[in-house]
Amino acid sequence: MADSPSALEAARTRNEPPPPPPAWQPKFNPWLIGTVVAGAAFMEVLDTSIANVALPYIGGNLGASTDQSTWILTSYLVSNAVVLPISGWFSGLLGRKRFFIVCLTIFTISSFLCGIAPSLGAIIFFRVLQGAGGGGLQPLAQAILADSFPPEKRGLAFALYAVTVIVAPTVGPTLGGWITDNYSWRWIFFINIPVGILSLLLIYRLIEDPPWATRKAGVASRIDFIGISLLAIGVGALQIMLDKGQEDDWFGSHFITTLAILAVVGLVSLVIWELFTKNPIIDVRMYKNLNFVQANVMIFILGLVLFAALVMLPLFLQSFLGYTAQSAGLVLSGGGLLLLFMTPLIGILSGKIQAKYLIAFGWFTVALGMFYSSRALQLGLSFRAAAWLRVFQVFGLSFLFVPINLSSYVGMPPEKSGSVAGLINFMRNMGSSVGTSMVTTVIARRAQVHQVYLVGNVVPGDTSLSDALAGLTARVIASGVDAVQAGKVAYALIYRTVIAQATTLAYVDTYTLLGTIAVVMFGLSFFLKKNELGGPRPIAE
Repeated sequence: MADSPSALEAARTRNEPPPPPPAWQPKFNPWLIGTVVAGAAFMEVLDTSIANVALPYIGGNLGASTDQSTWILTSYLVSNAVVLPISGWFSGLLGRKRFFIVCLTIFTISSFLCGIAPSLGAIIFFRVLQGAGGGGLQPLAQAILADSFPPEKRGLAFALYAVTVIVAPTVGPTLGGWITDNYSWRWIFFINIPVGILSLLLIYRLIEDPPWATRKAGVASRIDFIGISLLAIGVGALQIMLDKGQEDDWFGSHFITTLAILAVVGLVSLVIWELFTKNPIIDVRMYKNLNFVQANVMIFILGLVLFAALVMLPLFLQSFLGYTAQSAGLVLSGGGLLLLFMTPLIGILSGKIQAKYLIAFGWFTVALGMFYSSRALQLGLSFRAAAWLRVFQVFGLSFLFVPINLSSYVGMPPEKSGSVAGLINFMRNMGSSVGTSMVTTVIARRAQVHQVYLVGNVVPGDTSLSDALAGLTARVIASGVDAVQAGKVAYALIYRTVIAQATTLAYVDTYTLLGTIAVVMFGLSFFLKKNELGGPRPIAE
């Protein structure tokens, strides 16, 4: 400090520019800050999946049908998706720390209200509030991590965040099923309260805004109401369409068709409006950076593949092998443990190896895992084989999240870090919704196709069919059923076998499709720009 003035004076004497000011650093240990914000984000991501297995209990307790109770999930996802892309704008309006506290407060209070909700309408309303509060937590956590760590440790910081985003959806259904079976569905919301209160206290004490993330004067007087309205219409309609599409037979439904039109008109109008308005809520000009576009595509497909694979295996085990929700969750636990081990390792490797090469290897191994799944999946799958199958599926995914996030910051100035985080998390969440919707649709449609082919081979007079019917009929008669009824039961058993085989083939087709998508992403990986090893120091090009 003593020689700093003399250095400045010497620089002036030589007509040289003064040395740059030291880089901003947080007052507290970045790892402590990272643990706090990652914990808050983990709680929010957990809520996107923890209520899934509890829907029958919630619906039964509140007097709602299965179709009605699914709005408990949809309402959360819609409000969450609307807030995600504009979290950077809200950070400018309120300041990052203040906005984080507001989001976490809304999330915690609405979690309590969801837990005491007396009716379906009430819990749907409170879930909208909960999703709106939670929508800011993920991008804020990522932006805080990006700014709190020096470049050489930023990959590890994103690895910490990746654990919350990738592991939480895996833990959610298992934890939700255990809580619902042993206590009450209301406790899946009540568990957020102590975590939320503790996080609020720690965030208030530890978090501070860097110079570029403080509240911007005059933003409140220039609110883009038209942009917010178009975003809510476009994203809300798109999210509901994806969630209800298969249930309502997609474009065979006037409701889904109307939603599709609203989504297209709303989102296209949003882009046009944001390009020409002076104070946009979403800086769409960021997409002039081709590398940022590629990173968005990559993270979208990552969300798609991650959730598609997450939905498929438990659904298959529960539908055809008689697994409970808890036992199906245990099958996923091996993959979750692998991700916990691998993600920090990838954070270390990202400081030594270019992100684009890690991404390429990740997509290559994802493709291998999906193609292997298409060969290994069968009706006689054992618990051990299913657990290993899940491990093979997620191994490649562990190489993707951290490097893709690192690549998304290349060429972006520091003041855009909040917007980058918001858009990247929005694209990943939309990919998750598309993946879940795509899986249910492709499996249903391909199962119908395979059923037609298989039934065509089951024809009267076929020797194999006659022998199978005779054997089944004899076994049913031996159990005490009369001959006429036994013949009908035998036919029903054969038809059930045909349905199971057709659906299994549909799962095989879906895994093959996911593997093909991964191959395309593998090729795209090599077009990404190189990042600075040790971290994506955001420098404008």
